[in-house]
Amino acid sequence: MEDAQKGTQEHSDSVPEVGEDAMASVGPPPSAPAMTEEERQELQQELAKVEDEIQTLSQVLAAKEKQLAEIKRKLGITPLNELKQNITKTWQEVTTSTAYRRTSETLSQAGLKATAAFTNMGSAISRKFEDVRNAPTFKSFEERVETLKTKMSPSASSSDPANQDDGPPPTSDPLLPQPQDSPTKDLPMH
Repeated sequence: MEDAQKGTQEHSDSVPEVGEDAMASVGPPPSAPAMTEEERQELQQELAKVEDEIQTLSQVLAAKEKQLAEIKRKLGITPLNELKQNITKTWQEVTTSTAYRRTSETLSQAGLKATAAFTNMGSAISRKFEDVRNAPTFKSFEERVETLKTKMSPSASSSDPANQDDGPPPTSDPLLPQPQDSPTKDLPMH
């Protein structure tokens, strides 16, 4: 098992990392084959030629980037405009993706189900309130409230019913318990 790990480590060490310079990862040649002076000069010339091409390509690239910037400036294309276009393009790609459509459909269905559930719950609560309101206990309570309301309202002998609220307060409080001896209307009990 240790041999397998060592083999893996040795192999992973010999593979260059992404972006790693190829020359640095190769290291010195194990034993350079004997080269003649002529072969060595040819390789030196080829090396110089490749380095020169790289430098030329870098200069051409820099000139092209300048040209691109100048054209964009003349067209009025700013970095902000480019960013907006990139965002718009990305958003369009996202909204047309299968995953987005599936998610959107799922959320839409969930919303419909939630709406239906809330509607059903509201209907059930309304039915319960109606059941409570129609119950005999509630009717009895309602009648008692009406009786108290009638007792608390000013007498019908007032001359102007519109000014009933402006009159002096009643002398006796009908909500206070009355003595058993007094002849008053008893509240109906159900």
